[in-house]
Amino acid sequence: MKKYTVAVLGATGAVGQEMMNILEERNFPVGKLIPLASARSAGKTLKFKGEDITIQLACDEAFEGVDIVLGAAENDIAKKFAPAIVKAGAVFVDNSSAFRMDPEVPLVVPEVNPEDVKWHKGIISNPNCSTIITVTAVNALNAISPIRAMTASTYQAVSGAGAEGPVELMNEVEALSKGETYEPKVFPYQIAYNLIPQIGGEQFEGYTSEEMKMQNEGRKIMHLPELKVSCTCIRVPVIRSHSISVSCHFDVPVTVEQVREAIAKAPGCKLVDDLAKKEYPMPLETSGQDIVYVGRIRPDLTDDNGICLWCCGDQVRKGAATNAIQIAELLVK
Repeated sequence: MKKYTVAVLGATGAVGQEMMNILEERNFPVGKLIPLASARSAGKTLKFKGEDITIQLACDEAFEGVDIVLGAAENDIAKKFAPAIVKAGAVFVDNSSAFRMDPEVPLVVPEVNPEDVKWHKGIISNPNCSTIITVTAVNALNAISPIRAMTASTYQAVSGAGAEGPVELMNEVEALSKGETYEPKVFPYQIAYNLIPQIGGEQFEGYTSEEMKMQNEGRKIMHLPELKVSCTCIRVPVIRSHSISVSCHFDVPVTVEQVREAIAKAPGCKLVDDLAKKEYPMPLETSGQDIVYVGRIRPDLTDDNGICLWCCGDQVRKGAATNAIQIAELLVK
């Protein structure tokens, strides 16, 4: 089997380190791994397949001879190095939002639109974490009838804000248990025992940038250019795994039985839906793995052509790192 030289841009972050773990876990054909980071981390080491791999400085020259670059850095870093990556002949699978809505760049969830990988021009974008989880859950319903609109609320874990999110939550819980105060640094308000109904800045008519990603990215991934989405994104005091409540609206009536059958067969999904037995998706059960759990399937009582459901998925794995590795697997096939 051919081996590939793989670079991880932003290797020291939570997603970058998860990418390295999943490359090893899925036995991706890595001939050489090059972890890249800033000057602050260059020279340190990370473990890969039991060996210490030296972190190299992220610079234009670092991409020479690389086949695939997995991006786990911020937008500005992705934009800075994308020209050098493409010039070096590598394919840049980027987890930032820098290129997601660029019409020249495929936006891919392998269970939904794997064919879009074929028209890349050196860059492929990884969608937003909540978008990945949601479209994986609902895409199979398009075979029953195209989805014309969705109403969604996302309940996003603190780890979605980076490695310091869980630290802040746990520090607040500890401080409050002692009757002490704790000044939030990661989130604008105390997240312990609280919900914060804002992720991202205002972008359109009172909707945040995070909320608009669901509509804009969902249209591109599912090839539904007229799709309308009304989304509310909420930060919740959960360590890992995002949860999404979704109402899908169709042009024709769709039955609960049809939806359950479609979800049960859908790639990347697991049907967990028995209210009488108290069986439904939850963050604790979906963390640390790559399947999107779907349940609470029921008719939408406001729309004869609507269906409601609830889904959960690990936003660090399927919502970011694993999805990128799956894209890389499509490339090597």
